[in-house]
Amino acid sequence: MKSKSSRLSGLDAFDQAILVALAEDGRMSVTDLAARIGLSKSPTQARVRRLEATGVIMGYRALLDPILLGLDHVAFVEVRLSDTREAALKAFNEAVQQVAEIEQAHMIAGNFDYLLKIRTRNMAQYRAFLGDVISTLPFVASTSTFVAMEAVKEVMLPGID
Repeated sequence: MKSKSSRLSGLDAFDQAILVALAEDGRMSVTDLAARIGLSKSPTQARVRRLEATGVIMGYRALLDPILLGLDHVAFVEVRLSDTREAALKAFNEAVQQVAEIEQAHMIAGNFDYLLKIRTRNMAQYRAFLGDVISTLPFVASTSTFVAMEAVKEVMLPGID
């Protein structure tokens, strides 16, 4: 099994420290970031810009608490498609991108084609969403739903030590 550092080839210890710090606090000033990683401001800023330009840092955003927003119903949905040729996969992928309630969509190698993480206000809203949206996505043949009872661990980005 490859170590984390070999999977991050091309990123030195300073780059990795920048990523860890910004994953914890994306609003950190460059001055504070430089002090935290032990570089001066100019090279730190240059490294951040390079990480942004190369796509390692994809962007910055506020993390919202879905529970406080009343979105505490989480369902994982196995989706089987009626067609798995490239055009069908592309149509499904594009359609999924347009649906706000779908937090995650993963193509799976297994007994089904996709695993979706869906967040809604409650079971009634989910049930309507399943019938009105999920079942109408391109090439959906069948679904199986698993409702989460509790989030034991949710991490936006694992540590990069």
